[in-house]
Amino acid sequence: MSNPFDGVRWIWKNGQLIDFEKATVHVLSHALHYGSGVFEGIRCYNTKQGSAVFRLPEHIRRLENSAKVYRMPISFTGEELIEACCETIRANELPSCYIRPLVFRGFGHTIGVNPLQNPVEVFIACWNWGKYLGEEAESGVDVCVSSWRRIAADSMPAVSKATGNYLNGQLIKIEAVTNGYAEGLALDARGFVSEGSGENVFMVQDGVLLTPPLAASVLQGITRDTVVKIARDLGIPVREEQIPRGQLYTCDELFMTGTAAEITPIRSVDRNPVGQGCPGEITRRIMAEFKGIVSGEIADRHGWLYPVGAAVPQAAAVTER
Repeated sequence: MSNPFDGVRWIWKNGQLIDFEKATVHVLSHALHYGSGVFEGIRCYNTKQGSAVFRLPEHIRRLENSAKVYRMPISFTGEELIEACCETIRANELPSCYIRPLVFRGFGHTIGVNPLQNPVEVFIACWNWGKYLGEEAESGVDVCVSSWRRIAADSMPAVSKATGNYLNGQLIKIEAVTNGYAEGLALDARGFVSEGSGENVFMVQDGVLLTPPLAASVLQGITRDTVVKIARDLGIPVREEQIPRGQLYTCDELFMTGTAAEITPIRSVDRNPVGQGCPGEITRRIMAEFKGIVSGEIADRHGWLYPVGAAVPQAAAVTER
């Protein structure tokens, strides 16, 4: 397996680019002990019109909101963070890549659960990252229903893309892969379908696209929102509703979404085939539309592609599309 970090020379740290090898933190950083960090996963695509980051302002807005939940003041504006992402991509000369902004509590000469005396650090890295669930994932993956439940909304807020939340995701993922599955799907605290270890979930039933509501302890995924908008553009009805576990075994189509996973069809759940055991018609239509937009083959009618070399629009980080 090739090293995705080969050729990556620069990482952005607190306002400046530093050597990849020097992007280190103190062992007593608060985040290492207590999980006090938030992050984003963003993709840059090499489109027909040049390198462009997918929904960059929306990702940065979510990063700011995640930090707000944990009272981590970021000393850079949204516009500055947007430009920093583009600067990091340009410096590493990557026409396409995965981008990881990370905000966390560093070392503040104190230790303890209370994070407020620890400084807030901001890093941005980027690297080459192919298909998250494997190069064959577009033909469908096998998943299981995890024995681990998603964190309850009144214990840890799923609305924040916090590093500590992914301990729950790790348990879901580890259980799945050690039992021969590509991914695990978790139920929420009430027993309804929530999400995967790092992906939102959609199903097709009788021509209608269904997805769990945010109240099911799901992250407000940007690819999730993208799929909803694409489906409506294509005339496909979309509903947010609670989904019981049994419906995973009887639905017509099933797929996962996320920045890393993009749109990944599910061909079986707990060894039960979904539909015909291959991507269904609606899944394929949405995948084709998504791929066309991010490649530049289909018009970017929603303004989702942010050119890497562009100047920062003044309202980019403060308006939601």
